[in-house]
Amino acid sequence: MGTSWSARIAAPAAGLPDGVEAGILSVLASVIAQMSNWEPDSGISRFNRSAPGEWQPLPPDFLTVLHAGLHVAERSGGAFDPAIGDAVEAWGFGPGASRSPSPLPAQSWRAIEIDGGRARRLAPVALDFSGIAKGFAVDAVAGCLSDMGLRNFLVEIGGELRGSSVKPDGQPWWVDLEAPPGMTLPVTHVALCGLSVATSGDYRRYFEEGGKRYAHSIDPRTAAPIDNGVASVSVFHESAMIADAWATALTVLGVERGLALAADEGLAALMITRKEDGAAKEWMTPAFAAMLG
Repeated sequence: MGTSWSARIAAPAAGLPDGVEAGILSVLASVIAQMSNWEPDSGISRFNRSAPGEWQPLPPDFLTVLHAGLHVAERSGGAFDPAIGDAVEAWGFGPGASRSPSPLPAQSWRAIEIDGGRARRLAPVALDFSGIAKGFAVDAVAGCLSDMGLRNFLVEIGGELRGSSVKPDGQPWWVDLEAPPGMTLPVTHVALCGLSVATSGDYRRYFEEGGKRYAHSIDPRTAAPIDNGVASVSVFHESAMIADAWATALTVLGVERGLALAADEGLAALMITRKEDGAAKEWMTPAFAAMLG
């Protein structure tokens, strides 16, 4: 997935069961094999090469992510789009090395149809799970640890986290939210106890050209990188997968529409924007404010 992972586990009295690390690596390998656009033989790459209209049988994990992605696409008016692959590739953020921005169809997610354990493309669009797969992987690793009888752990993949139960001293898993580089902000400490957090930021991947900065966060409705002043969005949810997708959607929607929709959806979210003078401003939803007590 092009990033690092870690799992902090409070071992039971009998110690950790055998095969914990191997189990985690197996889960991650399965996610990559199904959902990595960088692997030509992955499930998602094969799906994107299928003929439009041709039904493709898909494994349960793939379908879980696809269902969730289409749901958030519907709720966000297409601000999140699991079929954004062509735009990602066109702007040079996909497996290809060249950038060739060109007009692309909006609302590509509407060209994906699911029927039971299979799905198909109704048009030549391309799935890209980069805005949701890391979150799913966090949930999957957490599920693997739970299946091994482990209850107290903190899983992290590329900055997306999920905490289960508490540490041996009875304290929850405390984490600090990452502030965008160059921004001076008070540190936000959050307790992850049966909770996940995912952050989307315009600083993680970008390129500069002609004196302008282009972020990897692409608005599916325009097929172009966002330019709305949003530096980062952190979303809290029981599911890291859902938090991941909504963090992407709110980043695209911006302050006014993003915060309004997050409030309607009951999402706990923290948004950081850049002001014209370079200073930062924090915005929070009512659900996040309630978490702060």
